[in-house]
Amino acid sequence: MELICRLAQFAVLFLFARVVNSQDNFTQPIVWQDLADIDLIRVNETFYYSASNMHFSPSAPLLRSWDLVNWEFLTHSLPALDQDYPKFDLEGASAYNQGVYASSIGYHSQRGLYYWVGCLQGTGQTYIYAAREPQGPWEEASVISDYCYYDDGLLIDDDGTMYVAYGKWVPNGADAKIWVARLTDDLQHDVGEEVFQSNEEIQYIEGARFYKINGTYYIWLVNHHSEIGKGQIILKSSGGPFGPYDSWRRVLGSSGNPIPGASSPLQGGIVDTPNGDWWYIAFVDMWPAGRYPVLAPITWDDDGWPSVVFDGENNWGSSYPYPLAKHETKPLARKDDFTELGPQYEWNHNPDNSKWSLDEGLKLQTATVTDDFFLARNTLTHRILGPNSTLTIELDYSSMESGDMAGLALFRYNADLISVTKQENGTSLQMIHNITMDATDGWHTINKGEAVASTPLNGSRAWLRAQAINSGNQVTGTFSYSTDGVEFSPFGEMHNSLNGAVYFLGTRYGIFNYASKELGGSVTIKSLEITQGE
Repeated sequence: MELICRLAQFAVLFLFARVVNSQDNFTQPIVWQDLADIDLIRVNETFYYSASNMHFSPSAPLLRSWDLVNWEFLTHSLPALDQDYPKFDLEGASAYNQGVYASSIGYHSQRGLYYWVGCLQGTGQTYIYAAREPQGPWEEASVISDYCYYDDGLLIDDDGTMYVAYGKWVPNGADAKIWVARLTDDLQHDVGEEVFQSNEEIQYIEGARFYKINGTYYIWLVNHHSEIGKGQIILKSSGGPFGPYDSWRRVLGSSGNPIPGASSPLQGGIVDTPNGDWWYIAFVDMWPAGRYPVLAPITWDDDGWPSVVFDGENNWGSSYPYPLAKHETKPLARKDDFTELGPQYEWNHNPDNSKWSLDEGLKLQTATVTDDFFLARNTLTHRILGPNSTLTIELDYSSMESGDMAGLALFRYNADLISVTKQENGTSLQMIHNITMDATDGWHTINKGEAVASTPLNGSRAWLRAQAINSGNQVTGTFSYSTDGVEFSPFGEMHNSLNGAVYFLGTRYGIFNYASKELGGSVTIKSLEITQGE
């Protein structure tokens, strides 16, 4: 039987190669960015990819594709984190790791509405947002205050009834449980039932995705906390959405490394193409760079169980033929003059929207008086691109006030900054090294860094540059600067992203401007350019 299954998979790979008109194969990852906890849907000819982004705002990034390989940022389904929760606004404390975990997206064809469902860990509440068009505007449709649908999967049934599969964090893996809830017409929790408890063979499960395929209900789960049962777990119902879920299978265990230096693929979503083929996007761990998406075809046997089409070594392939005709999208690496603030950017926590504007560039007024980078509001972030990338900004610092610091950062839960620093006796460029947070009892800054390089600046503009290099399980970075935008000089010490604590996001670039004395100063980012290298 195993030989027959392997021959069938080879036949599927051969068929895919013929169907896509001999186009070039794509290579993994499909997006060189930290975009984890994937949920996928298709509406007509267009695919949508929802991801998590924890404490960054706006939240729940939404991407779009027409071929499942080339993706572009479209918008965010959650315009802001809950603004009634002061930590999301960096008011007196922070909310690192407390925002959007694995959430879900769906399209309700009877209502003509897109829905996003997610629990914010900081508040313990579930939020539902809706939009007529996927690009928005997304507006709050409901808050379920009594239930946190942890790592939820949304299913909109054929009759329009909405169900959510979800779990709950527990310390003992075999005690992990999965629930299914039905929502009322006004999007409140109606009926919730426990539908599955894990066991010693499966161990911990989470990351629910909920499907109805050919009349059968499936809950797609992951175990990535235990070597005993590590892999993708599928529950299949012999009844309706509430089960009974009386059979399960493991789709993935150790399935190779489609990206050298990364983990095996885990946790994601499946989707069908208009021609009836099925594909699976999972992510691989590439800490401290983040979690990067990989794509593979899946097939279904006669009993309704899926299998990933592996390569000749019985591993998730590093390359497959394109699922559909190649469709180009907006490039992730490009120059931005800030005529608008695109969806590829996110703020570190909720921004103070009165302190930024688009005026011949991105104008950042100081929004916080602090000496702590991790508590400064209105730091604009951009994910690093793999395997290495370079980000350059042109900074007009002519309107800074004494005590202000503005510039470019590479950060995770540690940060290094190249900062234009305004002082009463002049302006200098400084490299602030080794700013660090600690996870003990929440994320608190334990080292505010020290200046390891300094040079005087004259004039009103500087070009600041950071390069991030992802080499498997390490991210390093270097900084440089220019006073004419042409000749750049290395500056400061090397950045090394820390990876010793459970911090769910990869390394990012950050553009900051904050005050250490009083508000009133501003800078303008005249342009930003990000390039990607091998």
